[in-house]
Amino acid sequence: MDFPEEIKYIATHQWIKPEGKGGTVGITDYAQDQLGEVVLVELPDVGSAVKKGAVFGTIESVKAVADLYSPVDGEVKEVNETVYDEPNLVNDDPYGKGWMLKVEMADPGQLDGLLSASDYQATLKEE
Repeated sequence: MDFPEEIKYIATHQWIKPEGKGGTVGITDYAQDQLGEVVLVELPDVGSAVKKGAVFGTIESVKAVADLYSPVDGEVKEVNETVYDEPNLVNDDPYGKGWMLKVEMADPGQLDGLLSASDYQATLKEE
C-alpha cells in the first residue's frame, strides 16, 4: 500500500493533495484495493460546490458501490473525465492518473483538520 506524505487524508478513504488555494482529490490506494476492479465513476459538474464530509459522487466496482466524500469545502474546477472511459486508472494509479477532482478550497485552513499519512494508516488498523 502506498500512502504519500504530501497528501492529506480523511477517514472515509479520500485524499487531497494541496496545490496553492486548490487541491486534487481522489480515493486512497487502500480504498481502491478494498473495492476491487473499478467499473464506473460518477463525478459532479465543473462549477459545482463541494462540502467537507458531504458526498460528491460515487464509485462502482465489481464488488460494491461506494460514496465519495469531499475532504474540504470548495468549488469543482476540473473533473478527470478520463476515468469515465478508463475507470481502471483508479486502481492502477489512485494518486496519479486516477484522480477525481480539482477543487478551489473555500478555506485552506480546513487542511489542518485532515489526517497525515501516518494518522490515516493508524485509522486503517482500527477497521
